[in-house]
Amino acid sequence: MATNILGIGQSALAAAQVGLSTAGHNIANAATPGFSRQVVVQGAAQPQSFGFGFMGQGTEISTVKRIYSEFLGSQVRTAQTTKSGLDSYYAQIKQIDNMLADPASGLSPALQSFFSGIQELASNPASIPARQAALSSAESLAARFQSMAGRLDEIEQGVNSQITSGVNAINSYAKQIAQLNDAIGRAQGASGQPANDLLDQRDQLILDLNKEIRATVVKQGDGGYNVFIGNGQPLVVGVTTSSLTTMGSLTDPERIEVAYQTTSGPVMVGKSSLGGGKLGGVLEFRSQSLEPAQKALDDLAIGLATTFNAQHRLGQDLDGNLGGDFFVVPTAQAGASGFGVAINDPRLIAAAAPIRTAATTGNAGSGAISAGTVDSNYTTPLPAPVTLTYDGLADVFNVSPATAVTVTEAGPPPTTSTIASGNPVPYTPGATISFGGISFTISGTPAGGDQFTVGPNTGGVGDNRNALLLGALQTTNTMNGGTTTYQGAYSQLVSQIGNKTRELDVTSSAAGKLLSEANLSLQAESGVNLDEEATNLLRYQQAYQAAGKVMQIASQMFDVLLSLGR
Repeated sequence: MATNILGIGQSALAAAQVGLSTAGHNIANAATPGFSRQVVVQGAAQPQSFGFGFMGQGTEISTVKRIYSEFLGSQVRTAQTTKSGLDSYYAQIKQIDNMLADPASGLSPALQSFFSGIQELASNPASIPARQAALSSAESLAARFQSMAGRLDEIEQGVNSQITSGVNAINSYAKQIAQLNDAIGRAQGASGQPANDLLDQRDQLILDLNKEIRATVVKQGDGGYNVFIGNGQPLVVGVTTSSLTTMGSLTDPERIEVAYQTTSGPVMVGKSSLGGGKLGGVLEFRSQSLEPAQKALDDLAIGLATTFNAQHRLGQDLDGNLGGDFFVVPTAQAGASGFGVAINDPRLIAAAAPIRTAATTGNAGSGAISAGTVDSNYTTPLPAPVTLTYDGLADVFNVSPATAVTVTEAGPPPTTSTIASGNPVPYTPGATISFGGISFTISGTPAGGDQFTVGPNTGGVGDNRNALLLGALQTTNTMNGGTTTYQGAYSQLVSQIGNKTRELDVTSSAAGKLLSEANLSLQAESGVNLDEEATNLLRYQQAYQAAGKVMQIASQMFDVLLSLGR
């Protein structure tokens, strides 16, 4: 009987030792990421029959199990991949938002300064200093375009680097998960008991993987994890891993894309297949915000250069020549970085109109001719004035030298008629008369024999008519199919980026709260409570001491039996 009591005490002592070790292990790893608290599972040992009944044989340890909820763990992973994706997107777009909206370094002040220079030039078109100031403001505008384009290119290169590092991290996690699958399988197969710490390490790696990309876990019957990403591409299957790689885009070799490595070579993975996590956030940022911002800036640079050049070519410079290109029109490949100023001589600014209209001094009637404008059809300067002489009896104008003329009446409805060269032009007060890209109107009541001339603007150094038209482009709807101004197009870009930035800020904050709540739920289930473990230590200490007392009594009883036998 003393032997039986001694065995019971030994089992109690062993159980208390396991309890103390487990509580100490929990306390030691309270701050270890991914650690789940462990508890001792024990039960009564098989009782023994003594005829008068069954007597207990002490206790035995069934296992040491970890307290972990796969459901809560899955919620944490989902919340984590969402939060990481939003944070990654927000961190990138915030850079663009800061650049575009900056009142000092944004494009708005440069645009305003440029057109202010053009308006000052229109006030004094013959002034070389005014012309030089306009060129300087144009150079500043070009520099601003180039600077912003360069900054967007830097951000794009940063995206490429993050994609590469993200792919490397994902591949590293995949290998570690596969290694743990193998280690867990061997450990549990040999002992039949859960490899708690290894299981925690694997779950932490799965969580870390979800920080990089959304990953789905399928638990196997042997305890192994199969991990899938994207639209079901396997990343880890048992102890076998697949890997991601990077490759240049087929349309732009400098644009890094994610590819799935196969036996036949890399296969590009669509961005829609890689959602969540830092990698998913970066890819979404590039496609949804960065590239549209680059295109909007490029479109603005091309639109500004094209429309401004078109009007500038309709003017006349200080030397009497038709204007050329004012800006360098960027190519599609350059983006806004190719925007520049095409002229460096202030005399080449075409501030004047290339034509001049006049009524002959001796005219007797009240007829008046407008200043006249030219359009893109005016490619060759007039060699000599064209004279329109009024025939009062026929109410027509005779044109000399003879040329074909188009007459447009405002209506309603507007009507246009073409007068063949050499034929008289019927007079309609206020109708637009056009030939060779030149348009003007004659109004009032001319007298018979009155003459009006349209000729080259010789010596028109003080003429500011084209400068006024150039300045008017600032408020003209020339962008987005004629629906908005230059500033309006830029404001749309600033608004889109700003709104998306605020949206991500709010959404990321909400995702952070969901992640925090999911973590709290998981920690309430699996986390180590130091107060609870301290209580367990005292409980197991007392159990240990009591078990020792049982063994002491059993020893004393055994000694009594031995003394009786002597």
